[in-house]
Amino acid sequence: MNKAKLEALLKLLLVFFFVYLFLVSIGLMGSAFKGFGRDFAEGLIRTTSNPFIGLFIGILATSLVQSSSTTTSIVVGMVASGAMGPGVTGIQNAIPIIMGANIGTTVTSMMVSLGHIGRREEFRRAVTGSAVHDFFNIMCVCLLFPLEVSFHLLSRIAGFMSSIFQNAGGIKFTSPLKVATKPVIHFIEELIKKLNAAPNITYILMLIVSIIILFFSLYFIVKIMKTLVVQRAEIVFNNVLGKHGGLTIVAGIIVTAIVQSSSITTSLMVPLVAAGILTVEMVFPITIGANIGTTVTAILASFATGNIAAITVAFTHFLFNMTGVCCIYPIKKLRKIPLFLAKKLGNLAFKKRRYVVIYVLTTFFIIPGILIWISKLIK
Repeated sequence: MNKAKLEALLKLLLVFFFVYLFLVSIGLMGSAFKGFGRDFAEGLIRTTSNPFIGLFIGILATSLVQSSSTTTSIVVGMVASGAMGPGVTGIQNAIPIIMGANIGTTVTSMMVSLGHIGRREEFRRAVTGSAVHDFFNIMCVCLLFPLEVSFHLLSRIAGFMSSIFQNAGGIKFTSPLKVATKPVIHFIEELIKKLNAAPNITYILMLIVSIIILFFSLYFIVKIMKTLVVQRAEIVFNNVLGKHGGLTIVAGIIVTAIVQSSSITTSLMVPLVAAGILTVEMVFPITIGANIGTTVTAILASFATGNIAAITVAFTHFLFNMTGVCCIYPIKKLRKIPLFLAKKLGNLAFKKRRYVVIYVLTTFFIIPGILIWISKLIK
């Protein structure tokens, strides 16, 4: 093996190592947020029958636990137990929360993009690559939420589908990435817990460590990838991802179904966009495919309950994402809207980086929090 090939192999191994660290940081960050917010999220989910407020509860709860799969699985379990109301009422209370979860889950990739905040041009590309997921999901909600609330179209179709699968047994599937990263995440958690700090302090320390690992791994992923594959990758991705959007959507579905997290799929795209290896147009179909793939977790959870209402909610989540993709992506003018908005936010990030931090806090935490608080006061 000549020197150039050996150097390329070493760089490739380093990329895998830093990607592994990156995945550890995402998992550790999720554990920290779940420690902060899971009980609070469960309490939130129980609190409303107003569909509009339910939508914002879904956004806030998912932003807190950093996982739409967690939120939807909680909702499915609560519907099965009757905690969200009997029968049809429980389904109707749950669906807006599920839709809100689709927006809330995009906060993870936006937080990953903040890892590039120190390098202005990288930051612009990273924000653009992550924000396209935000704007697409917001667009889906704007399109389908009024139709569902007014006519219950998705839940009616899901009800028919659920009757077919009512007696299906629970199927358990374990994400290979979660299996691979769990030992290291557990090791770091145990180290921090040995400090015998209060629970909230423990979760804060976990969050700080995860952010440090995130910044560290992103810096080296981008740096090595630029020297290793940028020219070859551009040719490959232009020929494959750039020309076969439908196949790329399917790839996003399959990868996300396997790893059981749209956050992992979309977050992995951010450093590639930041490095200039992928464009936002290339990652867009992967992102919307991830939306569909992430519904697998809740569907499996609903099968385990054997409850027809829970299965209906899970299938509504699937239909919501599938319908959004089928209505928006094939129509060029509609497809351009989230891309246009993402690029505008990216350009704004280049000029005023603090505006992106304000956008994340406002969209995912402040506005939903204020509206939920006001609804409680009115009650």
